[in-house]
Amino acid sequence: MTVYILTNFKKTTLYIGVTNDLGQRLIEHYLSRGKKSSFAGRYHCYYLLYYENHESPMAAIEREKELKKWRREKKEQLIDTFNPKRLFLNSDITPWPPENDLKSR
Repeated sequence: MTVYILTNFKKTTLYIGVTNDLGQRLIEHYLSRGKKSSFAGRYHCYYLLYYENHESPMAAIEREKELKKWRREKKEQLIDTFNPKRLFLNSDITPWPPENDLKSR
């Protein structure tokens, strides 16, 4: 299981999530961009800045909850220890940008 932090292109919004397939989830976020029904879609958060793997779903969910309670400054410090240049890491995880057909994966 993976806990991850996404942002938008201008890096003004942070989104924290958890998944068992980070590549697939990144594509799902990308395909939902602009959709008002989800936070990540509404704010175009599909650029990966940070991720960490956990052995169990429970550990990942607990970590996600912990990170969501943090102030933005503390989240940014965490990102900076992992990704000091704040590069978008999507292409490290899956071919990027994704094709529009999820079934091709």
